[in-house]
Amino acid sequence: MSALRRELEDNARKVFPDWQAAQDAEGSWAQMAELGWFMAGVPEALGGLGLERRDLAVIFTEMGRARMPGPALAQFLALEALVQAPDVPGREELLENAMAGAAITTSLTIAGDGLSAVPDADTASQILVRSADEVALVGLAGAKITPFPTWDGSRRLFSVEPAPDAPRIPLAAGAEAAALTERLDGLLCLGLAGDALGGAEAVLAMAIEYLGTRRQFDRPLAMFQALKHRAADLKVALETATALYEASSEAAPLALGAMKAHCCEVYKQVAEEAVQFHGGIGLTVEYPVHLFLKRAFLNRTLGGSAAFWNESAGDAVLERTSAG
Repeated sequence: MSALRRELEDNARKVFPDWQAAQDAEGSWAQMAELGWFMAGVPEALGGLGLERRDLAVIFTEMGRARMPGPALAQFLALEALVQAPDVPGREELLENAMAGAAITTSLTIAGDGLSAVPDADTASQILVRSADEVALVGLAGAKITPFPTWDGSRRLFSVEPAPDAPRIPLAAGAEAAALTERLDGLLCLGLAGDALGGAEAVLAMAIEYLGTRRQFDRPLAMFQALKHRAADLKVALETATALYEASSEAAPLALGAMKAHCCEVYKQVAEEAVQFHGGIGLTVEYPVHLFLKRAFLNRTLGGSAAFWNESAGDAVLERTSAG
């Protein structure tokens, strides 16, 4: 890991040392803005820090480790859309406000699935609408905003129907919109994959700590060989997925989708085993492991499920075969 990425990680862990430190959504949002996370992917010429995607990947992982609430991932997508739209009037002001923490939300589904799964739509002033035909910022005044209840309590999701006369700022249209939408979908997958790996690392650490303290037959559970092997298998799966993640930050959208699907499956596997390591109390409110399990299941669905990405990969192979 480079010195810059190590510094990003160290700073994040000083402010958010564990998942409990990030449960105040409003306070966490202010801390993220103060840390400069929303400036990270914006070029220096536009007032940002000019970091690359592989550097953003570190931030996404720390967001998952802290089980970060709020629309931070949507904010990164909106900022990327503004960076990639150089001819938009007032872009500098929009970027400046967004980097300072003015929330812009967007759907966390793959583009084309409508305006569902929109985080914190009830507090944002604008929503980024993206499709293969148009990418635009749309005002949320007068919009129909319907809560979208989920098992995971760390994200407040909504379905959104903007008002017909809502102010609209087009960012791209036609082929440019299709390319930008594909780029944003790839960034969404990178963000969800990082969130999954950070959460998996956190919940595995909790489980291993628990195995070291809970005793059966007058010795810690961690001394039982079968449990050691299961924990080691999870660590290997997590390290393998992390290596894939770190090598994929600049990959093509389809590869990013496949990587996201794999990382989210690893998160689910680790969280399920963490609950098993705790026994029945793993699902009680006294222990946080079930909170990570719920986030793992939601991450699998957002940004396209494994079935969606498997089908997309199959279609791509068939298309290349037919063409060749």
